Amino acid sequence: MTLALYPWQETVWRQLNALRPNLPHAILLYGPQGAGKSQLAEYFAKTLLCENSQSEFHACGECASCVWFEAMNHPDYRRVRPETLEEAGGEAGEGGAEAGGEGATDTKKAGKAAKTPSKEIKIDQIRVLADFMNLSTHRQGLRVVVLYPAEALNMIAANALLKTLEEPPPGTVFLLVTHRRDRLLPTLLSRCRQIALPLPDHASALSWLNQQGIANAAQGLAEQGGAPLTVLHMAQEGNRDELDWFIQQLMQPSIDSALKTAEKLQKTPVSQLLICLQRWLYDLFSFKLTGTIRYYPRHRQNLAGLAQRLDLTRLLRTMKLMNQRRAIAEHPLAPKLFIEDMLLDYAALYV
Repeated sequence: MTLALYPWQETVWRQLNALRPNLPHAILLYGPQGAGKSQLAEYFAKTLLCENSQSEFHACGECASCVWFEAMNHPDYRRVRPETLEEAGGEAGEGGAEAGGEGATDTKKAGKAAKTPSKEIKIDQIRVLADFMNLSTHRQGLRVVVLYPAEALNMIAANALLKTLEEPPPGTVFLLVTHRRDRLLPTLLSRCRQIALPLPDHASALSWLNQQGIANAAQGLAEQGGAPLTVLHMAQEGNRDELDWFIQQLMQPSIDSALKTAEKLQKTPVSQLLICLQRWLYDLFSFKLTGTIRYYPRHRQNLAGLAQRLDLTRLLRTMKLMNQRRAIAEHPLAPKLFIEDMLLDYAALYV
């Protein structure tokens, strides 16, 4: 895997480097999805293990440690992720790298018995770290564990990790990444040095996306809340058409449209559709109050017409319902029914 810093990460990179003289045992990188937190964590891990670091602590890319790290085979490095990310080979919208090698294998073996890849980080994945941390290091340097997204830790795994962080083994650094800091245990947060990684400003993000050759970059940035890596990921995955079709259905709310959409998009990630709907509702709310639109300015005429038909109290109630659904959107028991339910609630605004 090839790791590099994104242009907007330089300030946070300097913050991380400032910690090196007295390195905390656990660092938490948090912020919106699509800013590249997981790649930054892995890049920092690589530099901590590098045996011949360059200016500003960048890894040399040539020493034995760097070669092993690039092959995901470093004996003093472990990466902990949900099985779904291991199978997908990266983190959507975060520029994740391919899994493989000794550094990633141990945490994958623990969950192989499950038929369906888990979206959670499980207790067995935390337990296998015990042997790793109890052995002496191979290169007489640090041990590094990168774990993301931290909100994927189930309760048992989170408590096991907390116990480890309360009594950290010497010479071990944990680098945690989260998009949803509010979903982590307060006690877990208290054991970490927390560093925010914000999204880049609009001009910087747009310039970077144009350099990557992304079509309609400005439109994508607006719709994805300014997250450049999410825009890039969607362009590479080619699922933009599905979301465009979904928005077309939102323009004509009805029971028939809700049922048809649930049938057609039941294999699309539910959380992706829910976020899209939440942003659509926010634009309706914003236009009704102030006449401004944040996420979907290209659909201003349609939003204006729909907003005129809305009762503000019912709109706020529906927005609250959608926020409540976020808690289970990553693990819906029946995706088709979940989509139907949320779109029927949306259609009810116009009955």
